[in-house]
Amino acid sequence: MTSYKSTPLYGGALICDLPASFADVSAIRQVPDNEEVYIDKDGFTSIIFDIAERVGGPGSSAEIDGSALTTHLEDLVGDDLDRVKVWNTTPTLFSRLDEDIPAYTLIATVSPHKPDSGSGSSSDERSGAKTDFTAIILTLVRLEREKTDLLITINVPHIKGEYDEEDVDLQLGKQGKLIGDAVDYAAKIWETFKVKDWGLFNEV
Repeated sequence: MTSYKSTPLYGGALICDLPASFADVSAIRQVPDNEEVYIDKDGFTSIIFDIAERVGGPGSSAEIDGSALTTHLEDLVGDDLDRVKVWNTTPTLFSRLDEDIPAYTLIATVSPHKPDSGSGSSSDERSGAKTDFTAIILTLVRLEREKTDLLITINVPHIKGEYDEEDVDLQLGKQGKLIGDAVDYAAKIWETFKVKDWGLFNEV
């Protein structure tokens, strides 16, 4: 069973429980001020918090917020958009945020570049051959008053030989262990995430 630790983010302005096996990437390399990045010391999964400018019109509706979620996903995957498949999108409840703050989570997968495309570098081809696909669990928290969209992204690379391929078939609802673990991480974040200093969103 995964053990978690209470983890301060952005100098303690935000706090939530993250898996104890995840390390703060900023201890190794520079991370933009608006991001917090944690990576699994025992695997390949990463968790990224990103304070972004709010996109879309005022107010909240399935259409407005769904469009914002799509915009952020497009920004996230960039040129890989044509290889993205979104499997589901659901409203998300954060236990320690006001109920009137809208939040949504989607699960998507990104297929790698085909090695025979001829356009990638040799390193792209190597990683493309190695990574079968990457699963993304993207949670969007819409903080309209702060003119902010908070993005919480869990990236789950599935590398050949590092997971049981027979356990994963999203078409049939089979997530496999890596995605299942990541969904648990997301659920723990939804349960424990708290804003301690709302002034953060004016500073970033």
